[in-house]
Amino acid sequence: VQLVESGGGSVQAGGSLRVSCATFEHTSSTKCMGWFRQAPGKEREGVAALDSDGSTSYADSVKGRFTISQDNAKNTLYLQMNSLKPEDSAMYYCAADPPLWVGCVVSSVYNYRGQGTQVTVS
Repeated sequence: VQLVESGGGSVQAGGSLRVSCATFEHTSSTKCMGWFRQAPGKEREGVAALDSDGSTSYADSVKGRFTISQDNAKNTLYLQMNSLKPEDSAMYYCAADPPLWVGCVVSSVYNYRGQGTQVTVS
């Protein structure tokens, strides 16, 4: 599964950004997709996950501010980020297909991930 993120950038605190993840196979064939992030000097942190039945889950730190969604017609996964805070600054990675022992939960453990897109909030 090839994943390519885009849409990162710099924004002021309180602002919004939407990051996208283009996949090169039909998103409906991928059972679970998600986003995780990593800031310099910090561990990877799961952000959101989207299961094949449409159910979503979020880290407590982003709940109510971030929304994960997908457009199967465009084979694209999205993460809409609102009310951004400086602590949201990180490299954001799109990921797919977690190991069976992990399941479709908020996690940074996946079999596939993209190259990342930087989000900076000041």
